[in-house]
Amino acid sequence: MAALAGYVDTAGFVGLFGLFTAHVTGNFVLIGTELGHPGEGVLLLKFLAFPSFAAGVIGARLLGNACERRGVNAIRPLLLSQLVLLAGFAVAAIIGSPPLDPGAPIVLAAGMLGAAAMGIHNAAGKLVFARIAPTTVMTGNVTELLINVTDCLTGHGTPAVREKLAKFGWPMMAFALGCIMGGFGFRTAGFWCLLLPVATLAVLTLLSWPAPEASVPPTPEQAV
Repeated sequence: MAALAGYVDTAGFVGLFGLFTAHVTGNFVLIGTELGHPGEGVLLLKFLAFPSFAAGVIGARLLGNACERRGVNAIRPLLLSQLVLLAGFAVAAIIGSPPLDPGAPIVLAAGMLGAAAMGIHNAAGKLVFARIAPTTVMTGNVTELLINVTDCLTGHGTPAVREKLAKFGWPMMAFALGCIMGGFGFRTAGFWCLLLPVATLAVLTLLSWPAPEASVPPTPEQAV
């Protein structure tokens, strides 16, 4: 998931006039930069990414709530929703290639679909993949990793610290690898490179995910 996020974020950034699809913080910075040095149509593209990302997060939350009410594991529905939006992103981006006008409707649609897809990706990390480290925004992962490395080097490397070292280290390396692959993929195949993360999500969606654990009412002793 981290490699997929890095791949899509990099491909979108390179191909869509510096648009971040996987995290909001970067787009806030880009909007501020664009206000200082406005470029025709680019501001609208980056501004629309925020409500699209928010729609993806809100939609993921509502879908997760609906699955919880039905006793259904939300992993597959969330992955499928992200797959549909990411496939739409790929199709719109390919149709609009090469994107010469950042204000063109097809380019705006591509950016919005990509941001919405990654909004679901971010929300899924909180809703159904909470046991693993974040797979998109790496600042927190790098900070945690450096703290743990420092502890290990100074003799404070407890088993818990070493466990966190692996927990935050692997997603960071996977995200970095995904960024490299996304940049190379776009340089090689343009927006056709998005077919790889689409195929990856399709495989993840088809995996056999365990059923959600049934909630057991607490005993009187536990309630106390």
